[in-house]
Amino acid sequence: MTDTTKISAPVVEDRNAWRWGFTPQAEIWNGRLAMIGFLAAVLIELLSGQGFLHFWGVL
Repeated sequence: MTDTTKISAPVVEDRNAWRWGFTPQAEIWNGRLAMIGFLAAVLIELLSGQGFLHFWGVL
């Protein structure tokens, strides 16, 4: 005899969805934005010849 039960795929949440709180999606976006900020700080230092805080006039 054959088994006629219906098998469905598990529900997969969208990893790129914008979710608030301590969710995997929020942590992924947090990491992405941190990488962009770090890259921006490095590029400012390389292109201006000054540190990030000196460039903005903090020090």
